[in-house]
Amino acid sequence: MRPRLILAVFLGLLLIAPLVASEFHVTLLNYIGLYAIVALGLVLLTGVGGLTSFGQAAFVGLGAYTTAYLSATENLPGWAASLGGSPWVGLLAGLLVTAVVAFVLGFLTLRLSGHYLPLGTIAWGISLYFLFGNLEFLGGHTGMSGIPALSVFGVELRESRKFYYVIWAVVLGAVWLTQNLLDSREGRAIRALKGGVIMAEAMGVDTARSKVVIFLVAALFACVSGWLYAHLQRFVNPTPFGLHIGIEYLFMAVVGGSAHVWGALVGAGVITVLKQWLQDWLPRLLGASGNFEMIVFGLMMIVVLQRARDGLWPILARLVPQREVRRDVPQGEVLPRKPVPESGLVLLEARNVVKQFGGLVANNNMSLTVKAGEVMALIGPNGAGKSTMFNCISGVNPPTKGEVRFRGEVVTNLNSRQIAKLGMSRTFQHVRLLPTMSVLENVAIGGHLRGSKGVLPAMLHLEREEEQRLLAEAARQVERVGLKDSMFELAGSLALGQQRTLEIARALCADPCLLLLDEPAAGLRYLEKQSLAELLRKLRGEGMGILLVEHDMDFVMGLADRVVVMEFGEKIAEGLPDEVQRDPAVLEAYLGGVD
Repeated sequence: MRPRLILAVFLGLLLIAPLVASEFHVTLLNYIGLYAIVALGLVLLTGVGGLTSFGQAAFVGLGAYTTAYLSATENLPGWAASLGGSPWVGLLAGLLVTAVVAFVLGFLTLRLSGHYLPLGTIAWGISLYFLFGNLEFLGGHTGMSGIPALSVFGVELRESRKFYYVIWAVVLGAVWLTQNLLDSREGRAIRALKGGVIMAEAMGVDTARSKVVIFLVAALFACVSGWLYAHLQRFVNPTPFGLHIGIEYLFMAVVGGSAHVWGALVGAGVITVLKQWLQDWLPRLLGASGNFEMIVFGLMMIVVLQRARDGLWPILARLVPQREVRRDVPQGEVLPRKPVPESGLVLLEARNVVKQFGGLVANNNMSLTVKAGEVMALIGPNGAGKSTMFNCISGVNPPTKGEVRFRGEVVTNLNSRQIAKLGMSRTFQHVRLLPTMSVLENVAIGGHLRGSKGVLPAMLHLEREEEQRLLAEAARQVERVGLKDSMFELAGSLALGQQRTLEIARALCADPCLLLLDEPAAGLRYLEKQSLAELLRKLRGEGMGILLVEHDMDFVMGLADRVVVMEFGEKIAEGLPDEVQRDPAVLEAYLGGVD
């Protein structure tokens, strides 16, 4: 059965479910839908962005309590009196309140890393839960009742069967919005977060902004779920918004498949049905009541997480015969390019660069220049400080002292994203790719700064023209480096040498005038090195400046126009390749000494 047919069957079953199912099962489907909306936000936040949150239930509570307060409180304060009564006003107010709270919490929490981030989400999740229960105007722990029924086109949705269609329309809308966002320039920026902040920033991605974006989207999805819950139940209290429910939401995303949009629906369905089934059957089997279902549920979750770490959705997807995907090379207008610098013009100038890490001096009074239309090689033994120098130049780790100029502008204190915007792009000593994305998509990340459409156009699918041009540019760079036959393959399936070539294509997609290549020939076979050398000569002929770190001396000496040699963080020689090879200091420090 083809995927589109399966989708049509699924939508058909959703449409007729309230007409044939019992009241109990309709109610169960309603809750699955509500939970799926929250889990979709966690797909973006945790599965795609790599940011773990245990506090999403608190945002559900913000949406529920905001609309409950505005629509069920009889004597609203003057500032809120004009907003009261309408659930739809409650939705807008809930989204606004949630956006403000999420922005503040995100600004503070997302600065944390490692295990501190999830601990931070636990902290504010607990705080908001107790806030709901201790504010008298929100009903305290008793809760609020008298919330009006939702009305759509004059029809009051007092019954679960009628409310069902609203919930699932919102679910499908959230799926569409999420899928659109991920299939866009902004989506690639979000997915790039898992490749590491250093790589993403070097490609021009504002990683702090991307983190806040997915945090806000996830919070707003949770808010909408809370709003629907309040008007479905017509009563709210703090219990459904506690930390334990936040953990369940995270379980739903992970068990369903945290990196897959449809996995949110699978996870919400499996866990909701499983919990209900355990609550019904365990007391009958054990002959006693209690919370035995939580024990069995926990053990089953451990088994699922061990046996299906990517979630259930990939397993289900493999059961469906996949039709042959069309692999047409994207076509589009050529993107505008920066003016090509005049050959011989100094692009990069580093003066007396010093980089200290505590008492360790990694670079000491390092100076070098790179001109347009030349290949400058930076060589030296392991630990000489070459990669540190790269990081100082590209803005990853600014120098402790000294000055770096790029195209005549002082960039010493600029970050790597700002420097990339000026026309400098780089590769990495240790390959930094997104293995589960295609070669084409990985290269397209390099073109991030050459697009401008934001999150809202992406979610509404209004950036297709720009997206087509970006993908077409990425395809041209893939062909340029000789990876056309692998364009639609997953980057993780390529050999190491091809992955290094892919990194060069990604750097070229940014339209640089200066390339910083950190050991690009490592892992390449002889013919691949020859192809790479030919590509670099071609780029040099087009006026591009290239700063190259490499250990393969045959490769370097046959390609470089000038060579700088480092040892213990200092420059010990500079000159033409032939001159450097004969330099006694170089022979002693790098090439094994003189007989």
